[in-house]
Amino acid sequence: MKRLVLILFVLVGFDQYTKQIIYKNFYLYESIPVIKGFFSITYILNPGAAFGFLANMSENYRVLFFVFVTIIAIALVIYLLIKEKIFKIRKYAYTFILAGAFGNLIDRIWLGKVIDFLDFYIKDHHWPAFNVADIAISVGVGLLLIDMIFFKKDSLDTAKD
Repeated sequence: MKRLVLILFVLVGFDQYTKQIIYKNFYLYESIPVIKGFFSITYILNPGAAFGFLANMSENYRVLFFVFVTIIAIALVIYLLIKEKIFKIRKYAYTFILAGAFGNLIDRIWLGKVIDFLDFYIKDHHWPAFNVADIAISVGVGLLLIDMIFFKKDSLDTAKD
């Protein structure tokens, strides 16, 4: 469990550290190419969820909605993490998801929006910008999918801590 807590704090800390670098050193919408035609560091404030979901909702309601939903999601993931006794991969998956949720929740409480800055694109076709917290959530979901697809519940006695 100590290892999971360490991972959680390292991921949240790295997420917030990178966001602070962007917040303090970039102007909003400033973009610096890293790999021309493919990747830039671009400071964006995302008022919505993934891919700008609900970005057009009234700001006061949107912030309250996302903070409330995130707190419920965090509580559910903590419950699943505590309940999980057998599957080591799931414990790591839940930890990564929690770290990402906490990282973006901090932004929502602090700014009412999430700082995104990793901007991948090919010519004029951009993938929505994202951040370290989003990567943590994606890795966690990926680990859950791997666990569900490749491992059977009754055959993993070897995965116990």
